[in-house]
Amino acid sequence: MDTDNNKPTIVGVRFSQIGKNYYFNASKLVEPKLGEYLVVETSRGWQLGQLTQFVNSDELKKDMHYKPVDRIATEADLKKKGYLDSKAEESLEFAKKKLSIKNVKGVKLISAEFSFDEKSLTFLYSTENDNHINYGSIIKEIKSEYNLRKVDFHKIGPRDVAKYYCGMGACGLEMRCCSQFIKKFESISIRMAKAQGISLTPSDITGMCNRLRCCLGYEYCTYVDALKDMPKKKKKVKTPYGIGTVKDLAPMKKTVFVYVPEHGVKEFGLDEIEEVLQDTTQTKPAAKNANGQNKTGNRKRFNNRKRRPRSNRPKSNG
Repeated sequence: MDTDNNKPTIVGVRFSQIGKNYYFNASKLVEPKLGEYLVVETSRGWQLGQLTQFVNSDELKKDMHYKPVDRIATEADLKKKGYLDSKAEESLEFAKKKLSIKNVKGVKLISAEFSFDEKSLTFLYSTENDNHINYGSIIKEIKSEYNLRKVDFHKIGPRDVAKYYCGMGACGLEMRCCSQFIKKFESISIRMAKAQGISLTPSDITGMCNRLRCCLGYEYCTYVDALKDMPKKKKKVKTPYGIGTVKDLAPMKKTVFVYVPEHGVKEFGLDEIEEVLQDTTQTKPAAKNANGQNKTGNRKRFNNRKRRPRSNRPKSNG
């Protein structure tokens, strides 16, 4: 078995601001540091990317081969990166003009990136148009203009666009969450806002990407777990002031707001209330148990972790 001393040093490298990490073997490097730029060979040719992660030993996949990092970027490499960034801006304007000439509408070019060996060029774009867009003629002109072997157009979603441009979040945070620490966008639904009692006003739940805010998922599971032990809204419960109707819930405080006639809305802890499982005003005979005796359990406490299933209303034999 390998020891920690002879395991390879695997690092995560990111090539664009909104790209994911790709993993390489950095064992031959001497004390690489987060944030440093590395020169590596990829399927797209030689690339210069930023070291963003050291992979822990328990994450290693022994049956997977990682390409080696060629070197830490030198001063000359970084100077070339600056040159390629300027050249990419120029190519972006060139492509925009060609799209305009070809009358391609509804496409927004976000960024352009040259490979480090200057043999390929990649454009990121966004569009609300679901129809296929033929970039064939534009790609030919770009290849001819910049003497390239390969040109790609990659579509990205509105959340990636917001991440790329960074800026202030809809909540007022100086930098958007997606630009700080979100590496993968998870599915967000309106039920997450409902479970947490958040206003469904679009301005309250929509981010700068014009999609549901990612933060709706941060505490969703915590609220779901807390709600399991609580009564539903509009349910009848017994309180120290009498029987009332549940108006609102405070899952994190483990309290409920109950309207009690002649007392108004009061806040109670879960250990202070019992749910009324059956309508005590019913005139139908009570259900019988296996011994032919009346069932008397018509209320339920909420301070127990496990909730019993709701009993069915007794059926009439008449």
